[in-house]
Amino acid sequence: MEQLLYLSALFDIYGALLTEKQQECLKMHLFEDFSLSEIGEALGISRQAVYDNIHRSERAMESYEEKLGLVARYQRERRELSGISASIAALRNAENAPAVDAVLRRLSPLLGNGQEV
Repeated sequence: MEQLLYLSALFDIYGALLTEKQQECLKMHLFEDFSLSEIGEALGISRQAVYDNIHRSERAMESYEEKLGLVARYQRERRELSGISASIAALRNAENAPAVDAVLRRLSPLLGNGQEV
């Protein structure tokens, strides 16, 4: 499961750098949970070609990550913002609740959690 989440994160950042066929294969594999046979049938290629395509795509994205580190940076930033958000929430009291809630509402879209304050 952790590998699937990691590959999804790689795809979110680096997916646009892949070929159209690689993107299609990975979307079906990662997000639609298609089998290799189902992907092959949908794209008109063999099951082996789908397997090779997916693994080539994964290696390419991992190579991009080794060089650029964007996924790791994004994950670090999200952890830091979550910590900041929790610290700010802990400061809420009766006097500053509206101001604290306003700051937390501004942080919420950056965290992507969609949580209401």
